[in-house]
Amino acid sequence: MRRLIVLAIAIISTVHSRAQTTEQLIGADMIVFNAKITTGSLTKPEASALAVKRGKIYAVGTNAEILKLKDNSTKVIDASGKRLIPGINDAHIHILNDRSYNYNVRWEGVPTLKRALEMLSEQAKRTPEGQWVKVIGGWSPYQFKENRLPTIEEIREAVPNRPAIVQYAYNRAFLNEMAMKAFGVGTDRFPALPGTVFEKDEKGNYTGVVDGYTFTFISLEAMVPQPSSEEQLSSIANVINSLNRFGVTSAVDGAALIGHPHGHTQIQQLAKENRLNIRMPFIDLQYGDTNSASLVDAEINAVTKKSPISPGENLHPTMAHGHEYEGAGELLRMELHDHENFDRPAVVIDAEIMRRYIKEDITKLVEKGIPFRMHISYDENITPFLDELEAINKKTPLDGLRWSIEHAETISLENAARVKKLGGGIALDTKLAMHGDAFIKTYGVEKALQTPRLRELYDSGVPLTMTTDAFRVASFNPWIGISWMVTGKSVSGTEVLAKNNRLTREEALKLFTVAPTWFEDQEREMGKIIPGHFADFILLNKDYFTVPDDEIKTIASSLTVVDGRVVFGADEYKSLSPKLPETLPVWSPFKYYGGFYNNKD
Repeated sequence: MRRLIVLAIAIISTVHSRAQTTEQLIGADMIVFNAKITTGSLTKPEASALAVKRGKIYAVGTNAEILKLKDNSTKVIDASGKRLIPGINDAHIHILNDRSYNYNVRWEGVPTLKRALEMLSEQAKRTPEGQWVKVIGGWSPYQFKENRLPTIEEIREAVPNRPAIVQYAYNRAFLNEMAMKAFGVGTDRFPALPGTVFEKDEKGNYTGVVDGYTFTFISLEAMVPQPSSEEQLSSIANVINSLNRFGVTSAVDGAALIGHPHGHTQIQQLAKENRLNIRMPFIDLQYGDTNSASLVDAEINAVTKKSPISPGENLHPTMAHGHEYEGAGELLRMELHDHENFDRPAVVIDAEIMRRYIKEDITKLVEKGIPFRMHISYDENITPFLDELEAINKKTPLDGLRWSIEHAETISLENAARVKKLGGGIALDTKLAMHGDAFIKTYGVEKALQTPRLRELYDSGVPLTMTTDAFRVASFNPWIGISWMVTGKSVSGTEVLAKNNRLTREEALKLFTVAPTWFEDQEREMGKIIPGHFADFILLNKDYFTVPDDEIKTIASSLTVVDGRVVFGADEYKSLSPKLPETLPVWSPFKYYGGFYNNKD
C-alpha cells in the first residue's frame, strides 16, 4: 500500500510539473543559427547557434539544440554561414567630442588624395554661407595612393568660397584665406599655444599651414560655428551608428571636453528614448572648470558635490553599463600631457614636475576611491609617473583600485612589469597603424618595428587592451588596427611591426573583445559568447579567420546586436536595422559621404 501511495504521488507530481512547465515555457527572444560562432570560451570555443533572453546569452550550441528554444514570438535569424564573434569593445574613444560629426567631411578610408579633394569641392557647393568646410582628423596621408598630405594650394582651389580647415590628427592644420581671416592668424586672437608654428612663404606671409599640439587644435575647433542642440543629438546618433557599422557594441568615452553632466545631455536623451545603441561607460574630465585649483579638484567637486555620482554607477535606466561612470582622466594635469605627435620628437615632461603633481593629484583620487586613467605616450614620462605611484601606494594603498596608462606607445617591459605589480593596466591604441610611417621618419625603422612591444607586452600578463583613440588621431574603424597587429603593415602597406612583434588573429581579436572588460571591471559579463554574458555580438561580412591578410582591414558588420537588440543591419539584414532619424543639418556632409568611405546607407 505504501509503495502504491508513493507511486501515485510521483505520477501526480510529474503531471503537475509538466503542466507548469508547459504554462511557464517561454521561448528565446532571439535565435541566431547556421553561424560560425567564435565564443571566446575555452570550454566550448565554437558553436553554430545561440539564443538570447532578456538581453543576455542563455544558450549556445548546435542548430538543432538551439532551435528547440523557439516559440511564436522568437526572432529567428539565419546567419547563412557567416562568422559570429563577440562585439568589439573600444576601451578608449572620444564619442562626446564629436557633437559636430555631421558638420565634418570624413576622410577615413578614402583611397586617393584626388578623391578626398573632390569631396571638399563638392561639399563647398552645398555648404551655406556662414558655415565652414571641415575635415577634422581620423585620416592619414599614408592611406592615400599619393602617399602625401595635401598642399595648401590644393585646399584653396577645392574650397574657394567658404572658410576651410583640414586637420591632420593633432599635428597640422591647413587653413584657406577665409579661415585664416576668421581665426585671426597673425593677431592676438589666434590661440598660438606653446609648440604652435606658423608656416611662412619666402616673403614672410603666412601660408595657412599650422603645426602644433593638441590644445591648439582643440581651441580652433571651438572658434568655428557650433551645431544646434538638435544637430548635436543627430551627430551623436550618427557617431554611434558609424561604430555599430564596424561591430562596436561597447565604447569607453575617454573624457569629453565638456564634463558630466552638461556634456552628456545627448547620451541621456538617447538612453531615455531607448536609442542608445551602444554601451557607453565614461571617464570624466572637468576641463572647463576654471574655479578649481586643478582638473582633479574640479572632478572630485563635480562628482561628489555638484552632480554626485559613484564610480561604477550606471545612469542608463534599463541597459547594464549603458552609461556608467568609470572614473577620472585621461588628462589629470595639462602640464603633464605628452602629446603624441610622431612627426616631432617625444615631449618629455620634467621628472620633478611629474612627481610633484602625481603625488598631489592621484593621492586625492585614491583617497576618494575614484579610479583613474593617465595619458602617457612615452616611456621617459612613464618612469617618473610610476616612481611616484609606487611611493603613493606605500602610504595610501591602491588596494585593488582599477587604473591604467593610456596609449603608452614606447613603454619598456621593465615599466610594464611595474604597472602589473601595482595592479594597473595598459591601454595601447592603434594609431601607429595610421602614423607608423611618420614614426619611422622621426625615430628610424629599427625602433618603429618594436613599437609598441606588442608581442612581449601580450605575453607579459599585464592587463592589456587595444583601443582606437578616435576620432582625431586615428580612425574609429577597429579593423584597421586589427589588421596592423596581425600583418605588421600600416595603411600605406609599409612594414611597421616586425614579424616577431605581431599577434595571431585570435590574439588580436581578444584585445578588442574580452581584454577591455578588465579595464571596465566587467570580466564576468562581457567579451564572450557564453550563457549569462550580455548579448552583444556581430555577424561579419567576411570571415576574419579565413580572409587573406590584406582583406582584414575591409571587414565590417553585417549585423550588430547590443543588449539583445539589433542596432545595425546591412546586406540581407538591412531590413532589421532600426531607422535613423533624418540627419541634421540638411547640407551635412554625413548625408552624402557617411562616416567612412563607401560605407553609408
